[in-house]
Amino acid sequence: MQINIHGWNINYETYGKGNPVVLLHGWLTDLESMRPIADSLSVNFKVFLIDVVGFGKSDLPKDPLTTDDFGDFLKELLLKLQIENPILIGHSNGGRIIINAVGRGIVNPKKIILIDSAGLKPKRSLKYHIKVSIFKFGKILLNLIPSKELRSKIRGTVGSSDYKSSPEVLKDTMNIILNEDQRALLPNIKVPTLLIWGSLDTATPISDAKEIEKAIPDCGLVEYKNGTHFSYLENIENCKLVLNEFLKNDI
Repeated sequence: MQINIHGWNINYETYGKGNPVVLLHGWLTDLESMRPIADSLSVNFKVFLIDVVGFGKSDLPKDPLTTDDFGDFLKELLLKLQIENPILIGHSNGGRIIINAVGRGIVNPKKIILIDSAGLKPKRSLKYHIKVSIFKFGKILLNLIPSKELRSKIRGTVGSSDYKSSPEVLKDTMNIILNEDQRALLPNIKVPTLLIWGSLDTATPISDAKEIEKAIPDCGLVEYKNGTHFSYLENIENCKLVLNEFLKNDI
């Protein structure tokens, strides 16, 4: 399905019944990377899988975007889809979007879940972060996804991606958002928040998670000791149990 947001055609899927859960994928991936979580949650919730603007089957923006632009995108998406007080789940850049929108007070979720989330200004270079994301996802994690069909879908859209071949508008966008720090917004997030993180994450290190946990008033951290930037896929069965426990009172 598609919906128009700020002139962009945005691809999304929805299935299941119950309270709404919106899932936002990370950089250079698409909604397929969040499907293992969505499939599990759809038993008790109505899930919305989104291709964030610029990725998957959604339109590329004509001009580079800021983090505020992404936050505004999420606000408008929820308004147009008539989603009220959702549970928001974001991986990497998807988490950055949630931090921005909730921290600015333009989106009012019931709970949020940030998985190996971006949002704090990194110490390493743009090139490093892109390479890490592609390598970890394209070379390692595809083998950890149990579904052959899902592995095939993700490999076709992500595994062969490379920063050098990315559209210029996405390169420019990444340069902008990596230099925008969302730290000041964290104390504004008042809803129950769960962090899921890999202790070996080199793109968004575990030190970021611990800083976020301290800054958000109602926040807890689940750390996977051998997890990398895609810790939720590496530990998918346990991650499903963690999510079910965190959300058991929202069914």
